[in-house]
Amino acid sequence: MKIQESAENYLEAILMLEQQQGEARSIDVANRLGVSKPSVSYAMKRLRENGYVEMDSAGKLSLTESGRAIAQNIYAKHELLSDFLQALGVDHATARADACRMEHAISQKSFEKISAYLADSRRATGEIK
Repeated sequence: MKIQESAENYLEAILMLEQQQGEARSIDVANRLGVSKPSVSYAMKRLRENGYVEMDSAGKLSLTESGRAIAQNIYAKHELLSDFLQALGVDHATARADACRMEHAISQKSFEKISAYLADSRRATGEIK
């Protein structure tokens, strides 16, 4: 299912906060994305209504199975695109920023082809076996 780029950003932010801090709260998401708390509240309401996010009575956010699948896919695209751009000689900061924009537009087919290309390149150079 295709969802809006902003929703993907919120889901990815929750995933990353869970990985880095063990949990995610609305204020953490607001700080990470540089948006207002009311914007996060509205987005979380929509994401809960669509079955991507749950919130407990203490305000802790968690991804549902479908929300986690979307977040992991977006994060994998981000990491792969960032690595790919850096392999082409793009500096780290620029590669990360560009990957953040590209991750939402790239098709699954192109993502898989770039992934296979990078894996082949890394095997050829002995970086991975």
